[in-house]
Parts: sequence; structure tokens; C-alpha cells
Amino acid sequence: MLRIGLISDTHGSINPRLFDFFKNCDEIWHAGDIGDIRVTDALKEFRPLVAVYGNIDGHVVRSEFPSEAIFIREEAKIYLTHIGGYPGKYANGIANKLGVIQPDLFVCGHSHILKVMFDQKRKLLFINPGAAGNSGLHTKITLIRFAINGRNFTDLEILEIDR
Repeated sequence: MLRIGLISDTHGSINPRLFDFFKNCDEIWHAGDIGDIRVTDALKEFRPLVAVYGNIDGHVVRSEFPSEAIFIREEAKIYLTHIGGYPGKYANGIANKLGVIQPDLFVCGHSHILKVMFDQKRKLLFINPGAAGNSGLHTKITLIRFAINGRNFTDLEILEIDR
């Protein structure tokens, strides 16, 4: 079993409660709009990190991280990108990529709206962790942690922090 801490849209800031919430996680995944390379530097010092850049990220972040990541954890295939939409309203090109990649889990950010749902058509779990930073219209900072066991995703928990 692997425990994952999942965030997106930090926009250059990390809420200190993240470290306690993710203390038992094996990895942290960041779904883009990092905002400042110091964010990922701090996360990498804390836990192994998988991250992608988002639309607000500049050259420094883009030179270190890809726009998308496809990887396996346990037996599950994960597709991580920043702009993805959500089941029934995927962003341009995403539905086709999901058909080709056939992930068990699709993670994206961008909207600052936390959403977890199962895509019946594509037989995958969709997660958008919302926004972990202070920039944007959201009223709550949101963080997600969950476990992967084989191809199963379990023990999903959400932390909401007032801004």
C-alpha cells in the first residue's frame, strides 16, 4: 500500500498544515500552478514528489517539471496534468488522451474546485484536489490524501482550511 498526498494550485505558497496532514504519506503529487520553485523544493525535502507545471508557471518551474505525467504506482496507472476539466466536460484533447492512456486514476487541477468522481464511461477515478494556495477566488484551501493498494484507491480524506 502506498499513501499519497495530493495538491494543486499552490500559486507560490504552502499552508504549514500541509506537512502535518501529509506526515504519513509516502509521496506528494502536485497537479500544477506551482507558482514558485521554492514550493516544490520544500515539498521534495519533505517527501518524494511527482509534479507537473500549470498555466501560471514560468520558465524555472517548466524547466524542472513536465506538462503531464503518466506513471504506475502499485498496479495502478495514473495520468497527472494541470488543465483537464472533469468527466462529461473534459478539456480539449483530454478525452482522446484518456482513451489512449486508459488510466485507473486521472488527476488534474486548474479549476480551484475540489471534485472527486468516478467516470463510468472510461472506468477511472477522477480527482481534482482544488487549490492549496492563497491565490484565487476559492474560500477554502483543500488537500487530499488517499491510499493505493494494487489498483484500488481507498481511505480518501480531505482537509479544508479557511483562507
